[in-house]
Amino acid sequence: MREEEPTVVVAVDTTTNTTTTQEQLLAPPPQALLERLKDYGQEDVFALWDELSIHERQSLVNEIQSLDLSRIDRIIRCSLRSQGVPVAAIEPVPLSSVSTVEERTMDDRERWWKMGLKAIANGKLAVLLLSGGQGTRLGSSDPKGCFNIGLPSGKSLFQIQAERILCVQKLAAQAASEGSNGSFSIHWYIMTSPFTDEVTRKYFECHKYFGLEADQVTFFQQGTLPCVSKDGRLIMETPFSVGFYLHKSDLENSLHLGFCNHMSSIFIRQVAKAPDGNGGVYSALKYSRLLEDMAMRGIKYVDCYGVDNALVRVADPTFLGYFIDKGVASAAKVVRKAYPQEKVGVFVRRGKGGPLTVVEYSELDPSLASAINQQTGRLQYCWSNVCLHMFTLDLLNQVANGLEKDSIYHLAEKSIPSIHGYEMGLKLEQFVFDAFPYAPSTALFEALREEEFAPVKNANGANFDTPDSARLLVLRLHTRWVVAAGGFLTHSVPLYATGVEVSPLCSYSGENLEAICRGRTFHAPCEISF
Repeated sequence: MREEEPTVVVAVDTTTNTTTTQEQLLAPPPQALLERLKDYGQEDVFALWDELSIHERQSLVNEIQSLDLSRIDRIIRCSLRSQGVPVAAIEPVPLSSVSTVEERTMDDRERWWKMGLKAIANGKLAVLLLSGGQGTRLGSSDPKGCFNIGLPSGKSLFQIQAERILCVQKLAAQAASEGSNGSFSIHWYIMTSPFTDEVTRKYFECHKYFGLEADQVTFFQQGTLPCVSKDGRLIMETPFSVGFYLHKSDLENSLHLGFCNHMSSIFIRQVAKAPDGNGGVYSALKYSRLLEDMAMRGIKYVDCYGVDNALVRVADPTFLGYFIDKGVASAAKVVRKAYPQEKVGVFVRRGKGGPLTVVEYSELDPSLASAINQQTGRLQYCWSNVCLHMFTLDLLNQVANGLEKDSIYHLAEKSIPSIHGYEMGLKLEQFVFDAFPYAPSTALFEALREEEFAPVKNANGANFDTPDSARLLVLRLHTRWVVAAGGFLTHSVPLYATGVEVSPLCSYSGENLEAICRGRTFHAPCEISF
């Protein structure tokens, strides 16, 4: 009799149109990788291995191999262990640590302005922009910086900020004495995220960097970290491809869940990940070797801010001069809380004689939030953090190393997409204000809300921090500048609902407008430019 040939089972992987043998289907996960995962208690990531196609298995293996498991394990352990650990009691910020608007003299402002411009002319300042977020809450999947808040010029937040840098460079050049060898170029470091990086780069290229030199703008990405369960295990997203098309609107709505478009199918990440918070800027600067880049450029001071503030004074010479004059390692612009329950973090002193730091509004006891300083008649905890900071380069190096060594991240409980549907898990984040406990000295600088803080966080129709509210804050401020410079306005709608926009290329903070405005009448709304 003829001996039967052995049967070979063949399957077809529809995601790649490749064939798979029975031997491949029965192959276990790579042993060395499995042992590494067991060392960290994370072997469950291979729990559905038998249900995956060869292509999906390889994708999972590649992703696990790309993770720094040792670092991730250290972060998870240290962050979970830090929960419930007693912390020092908080105290109000001492009045001596704050420069208030009312105590500032004209001489102070002029002196700080000149000191700041001199440092800028000598190439000592860099600007660091935190721009990792998408405009999801604004109804857009684009980076927030691309958003147009509806000003007469139609400029985006990125363009407004770029033009303010151009203006400061011009002011520094004008203030420099003849024969100065200052470069008058401010380097702009822009932190993006995996969701915004490519779009941001192309946006700047398309707009020719808004008049800046291409080589004075450096983009870098913040990191991501796996989402974990409450006991520290990695959360897995659905590990297979969804074989259907999505309309563009559905795709845009899905971007924030980590979906990506791939050849008319949607492939979902194997390990659920999320950006590591705006405090990820410190490790990103370190691992991108940009702290070294700053040192090579002769930079000593770094102005750090968030993208979603339409009134931000980028590279503010007065703030920089104050910072240099005080001789501190870090500083922050602050605005007074509008009312006790306002949902903003506030600066506090942690422990008797301890460092200044920020406490989130949700962590501040209501009795403390409402406490009144009997001497001033104002709130004891009144200095709101609005993400306008100044650091020495030396401190940034210390912070990057300190945060990495301590490996303590904030744990945010969120609903996370997983193989079991949505489940409650933890996102690991650091915040930019995590730097302050590492600073040997910190000074606060009061700014007026109506002059320097116009947040753009919520879509129009919300009660606060919308594009409409930010636009009106800009128009009202610039209208006051024009009137102070001798200009006049006409308007066909109530003035409280309109105003004029002054191009940052004309004026940084209301200066040098007399030649343009005196005796002239402008019909609001309009942009005033050269």
